[in-house]
This record gives sequence, C-alpha cells and structure tokens, in this order.
Amino acid sequence: MFFEIPDRLSPGRPFPLGASYDGQGVNFAVFSANAEKIELCIYDAAGRKEVGRLPLPDCTDEVWHGYLPEASPGLLYGYRAHGPYDPQRGYRFNHHKLLIDPYARLLSGPLRWSDALFGYRLGSPRGDLSFDRRDSAQAMPKCVVVEDQFNWGDDRRPYVPWSKTVIYEAHVRGISILRDDLRADLRGTFAALANPRFIEHLLKLGVTTLELMPVNAFLQDRFLLEKGLRNYWGYSPFSFFAPEPAYLSGGGLNDMRLAVRRLHAAGIEVILDVVYNHTGSGNEMGPTLCFRGLDNPSYFRLVPGNERYYINETGCGNTLNVSHPRVLQMVMDSLRYWAESFHIDGFRFDLGATLGREGAGFDPGSGFFDAILQDPVLSRLKLISEPWDIGPGGYQLGNHPPGFAEWNDKFRDGVRRFWRGDPGQRADLAARLSGSADLFNRRRRKPWASINYAASHDGFTLQDVVSYNEKHNEANGENNNDGHSENYSNNWGVEGRTDDPAILELRNRVRRALLATVALAQGTPMLLAGDEFGRTQGGNNNAYCQDNELSWVDWAQAHTEEGQSLIAYVVRLMTLRHSFASLQSQRFLHGEEIAPGLRDISWYDERGEELSPEAWQNPEARALSVQRASIADDGKLDIVQTFINGGHDAITFTFPGERRTWHLLVNSADGDAPIAEADDSTVEVAGHSVLVFANRIPKPLQPPE
Repeated sequence: MFFEIPDRLSPGRPFPLGASYDGQGVNFAVFSANAEKIELCIYDAAGRKEVGRLPLPDCTDEVWHGYLPEASPGLLYGYRAHGPYDPQRGYRFNHHKLLIDPYARLLSGPLRWSDALFGYRLGSPRGDLSFDRRDSAQAMPKCVVVEDQFNWGDDRRPYVPWSKTVIYEAHVRGISILRDDLRADLRGTFAALANPRFIEHLLKLGVTTLELMPVNAFLQDRFLLEKGLRNYWGYSPFSFFAPEPAYLSGGGLNDMRLAVRRLHAAGIEVILDVVYNHTGSGNEMGPTLCFRGLDNPSYFRLVPGNERYYINETGCGNTLNVSHPRVLQMVMDSLRYWAESFHIDGFRFDLGATLGREGAGFDPGSGFFDAILQDPVLSRLKLISEPWDIGPGGYQLGNHPPGFAEWNDKFRDGVRRFWRGDPGQRADLAARLSGSADLFNRRRRKPWASINYAASHDGFTLQDVVSYNEKHNEANGENNNDGHSENYSNNWGVEGRTDDPAILELRNRVRRALLATVALAQGTPMLLAGDEFGRTQGGNNNAYCQDNELSWVDWAQAHTEEGQSLIAYVVRLMTLRHSFASLQSQRFLHGEEIAPGLRDISWYDERGEELSPEAWQNPEARALSVQRASIADDGKLDIVQTFINGGHDAITFTFPGERRTWHLLVNSADGDAPIAEADDSTVEVAGHSVLVFANRIPKPLQPPE
C-alpha cells in the first residue's frame, strides 16, 4: 500500500459504475436500491489482510458512491452491504460476507469454498432462514482496480458480411492446452489464440469468425470439486466484466486484446458466448458472493408473493432480472465494455429466450432486445441467440427480432436424422438446405439468421454422432442421467471404437456428408473445434465438467493421415462455399427465374424430374437433387448442382435441365476425389453421400499444374 488511507471517503460521483481511476484517485460506485449502508473494504497487495474499511458516504438515485484520493490501479477491494436479512421478503443482506463489485474488471486470487461463503448457517434446521456471522473475506477473491492501456494501432473490425460468415466454436483452454508446440505457460490461455499456427489453421479452413465459449470469470461449482471434477465450459458466471483469471498469462488483460488484434489483422472476427441469464450462485441455498448480498430482489427474479424462492427458468437455480433498469444497464455496460475495450465483434447469448422474457413471457420486443438494437455500438455487431430456456413457452426458435441470428437445433436434428436413415426426412432436409425459411422468412430477416451446425459444444462431437447410439456420461458422476438421451446418432453397427474397416469407412462417409450439408446450406455454417479432424469425447454428450483429455482438442490427431484428409475435405467444402454466391445467404430463394429456363433454386428427384407435392411426402424417398444458380459479378451464370443420396445403396442420378459441362468438385464418398468433368448425362452417387457439381471451377479449387 503506497498511500495513506483516509478516515473517510469524499462523496465522489454516482457514475460511472464500478471503480474508475482518474489519475489522482479512484471513484467507487455501486447500485443497491435496498441497502442501508455499503462499505468499501481495502486489502493489502496479497489480498489477505483488510487494511481499511470505509462507508461509501453518499447515495444518489440508488447508487452508492465515494472517492478514494491517491489510490491507483492495482488496488484490491471488495464491498460489504448492510440491510435486512429477511429471506421470506427477498432480502438477504449479510455484512459479514465480502462481495465482489458487479463491475470489477479483474479478480485477484481464486474463490476458496468455505461454509463462511453462505449467508445462512449450513446445517441449521432453519436452513436459509438462519443467519451466519462468519466472515467470508479469506475465501473470496478480491477486485482489482485497473486502467485500460493498450496500443490498438490500426486495428479495425473485419465486419465480415453475414453472407460470407463461417463460425468456428472453440474453448479458450481446450483449443490449446494440448498444443506441444507452445510454451507450457501459454497453453490454455488467450495468448495461445494469437499464435500464428492457430490463425493459419483458421484461415486454411475458411473460417471468418472465432466464437469463444464463456471467457467471463466463472465459478468452480462446489459439488463438482467434491467429486474431483471441474466446471470446464464456464456457464456459471461470477463476474460479467472480469475475464476468467485462468485464461490470462503474463500479459494480464492485454493477452486477450493482443489475441483479438492479431486475429483481426488476419481478417478473423472474435465473438463471445455470454451468460447474462443467471449467475453461478444458484438458488436460495447458494452462497452470498455478489448480487445476492448487494440487492437480491433487484438483481434476481423472485417468486411473487413467496420471495424466498427464485424463479428458475434457466435450470441453474436463479434468473437474472434483466427487466430491472439497473440490471439491464449492467448487461448493456458489460457488452459495450467487451466491444469497446477488447474490440469484440459480436456475442452469442446463452439461453437468449430468458433474456427476452417480460412479465407475460417471451417478447421479441422486450427491453433487452430493444436496448441492444437501438445501441449505436452493439447493434452493428454480430448478435446470436440460443433461442430457448426451460421455462414456460421457452422454445422460441425463429421468434427473435430482426438483427439477431439464432442457433438452429432443427437443422442439427434434421440433418442427423436424414443421414442416419430416418423415414420421411427429405422435405425437412430441403427446408434446412434452403435456409429454414419456414422459421426465419419473416419480418425481412435473411437466411443468415439460421446458424447451421451438425455439432456444437453441447452434445456429441461430429465423430461421436457417427460412433455412438447412446450417451456415455458416466464420468460426470450422475449415473449417466445427465445430458440429452436422444442424439439422432447412429453407430453403424458397433458402439464406440472399432477396427472394422467397413464400419469405419461408412462412418467417415456419413461424417463427410454431414459436413457437406452444413457447408452447402443457406444460412450461417458453424464448425465445432476439432470436428475438422475427427475429435471424439468417447460418447460423452455433456462434457461440461470434464477439464481433461476427454474434452481437450488433441492436435496430434490433426497430423494423422486421416486427420489431414478430413481437414483437406473441409477446406474444399468451405472454398466451394466462398466461391459461389448461390451457396451464400444474401436472400431466401423461392425458385425465381434468373435466366431463360433457369431458376435460383430447383428441386428434382434422381430421374431429373421436378418433385411433385406427392413425391415430397414419400416417407421412404432418400434421394434429392437441388440446383442453385446466380449471376456472378462478371455477368456470367454460376450454377451448383448437388446430388444427395441418404439411402444405403448407390443411386444413379440424371442431370436436370439442359445439357451443360459439369465439373465434379466434391464427392463425400471419397473426400480425396480429384476434380473431374462429368462425361455423361447421369452419375452414380454412393449411399450416404453427396456429390457437388458446378458449371465452372473456381480458382481456389484449380488443381496445381
């Protein structure tokens, strides 16, 4: 401590919220509508000893504030809030509990689980109605005053058009922890994202946008630690402004900024998976760490008339009350902080349906959506919602407002069902390939609103989709009761690993067909990290607690012959997508004529005949031919012809329409198949596979001379 702590704080200002350094001292401001007093607690450099406790001297518009002269960045602090402890009315103040600042930009030290963290006496027959007087400070991390200083140089957002966007979903720790070509202290951190080899890999794949799973500081749940497990995914938020300390290396906050700057320099966007629907503190039996102790009835949605209990539409014990103006302000301030201080390019909102809830339920015109869409900074970024929660009316796919894209699980499930051979899936596959217009073609939305994926972090990896019929979550310690039971997967004869060459060949063929479907569909394609070279989780479809080799991306697999072959195949698919406007998502296609006898999209059967309404309803039909056409910038026609065989046996397809010179660009039955010219009016398509032809060979696909 390099300054003398005064006897009292000066009033300071009620804005901005948080701890703000002005060059001469630090202003502290924190919202609480129901506290009677809030104290600022100051700690030594080690965060162990409290060296000062000063009441915030003023409260303006429910914001408590005070100014500490001569304080500077690096100061460690926390809050204590005084007020009634009356859980049955929703009040859970307990000044014996140290609280982190909701606006803290950095946390020092880990949370160490202790019974003292709870506002009530654990084991008391009165449960959470009891009151605990033990001090929690030694178990709590401390907030750190920071000052943003980073040379962004000429950094510019790539602003990749939605129609050209390809998303790669990755976990900060998992994507690099097994990278033996990195220094050990950099693996699993933001610094690893700035590594040229990783950036080159993304560029090679045709990825335009890196989507990171939660990077906000999150809790290691006590029940997991007691079972020898850890919260790996990070969907248990502790702070909405501070990054996860474990993801920082020697550069601190600037590790993340440097990674973003280098990715931007390569033309790659960075979007964050953010969790504003709940906090990691759980229900009424959870610990008092921040919001519960600062102003429980303001920050959380409580059961009307029985405010002891939390409304739990998230399945995580509590629901953040984003309908409250100060809570909504905090969410907006957090988003702008990541966007402006870290140059983040967009956000994927976990359980986005919860954020859109008002008193009467989900509302696409809710205050949350309205606030973002009118914001001059945030409205220009990429906005993606996970369009469901577990509350009443919680499935809201397709119902979000214009400006938002949505994770499309109907795409995921539909394409899995088609390729595993379920009956009656041909019409649904066509709907998914054409941008899920049945869901999104309203209010002038575009096909890019559909985020198309065959696998994500939540569920099977792509390799496991073709390797397991059942989930295998025993390692999670819940008797395999967690995770979805229906994965629409197929092991093709053997559950899990096998040496049977016939089964392995069939699995690889279906896997390539799934990848082709994602790449060729109208909408925004998303790849799960590692799926491009066959990452497996051993059939675990809920690996949220597996911070180990089960979840980590094994880059050694990428260097095997099989891994290299699959990577090359994905490169070919994404090159094809980037090369033809008709495969991108500028608008919904409705079969409009763009040249004599040629429409923007046309559907045929294997005979080259247009499908009748009756044929679409044939439950056993698994053959589909789709032709998409557009006029290129040079005025020439671009035509892409795709043949799809979801059955087991080979089918002979006839090219529809007038005779043209067709070039075979992709054969999912043989991922290494060379580019070839069709020499007949028919072509044989192997079972469980896709063939893609075009009327020209785009330059990136030209074979070397």
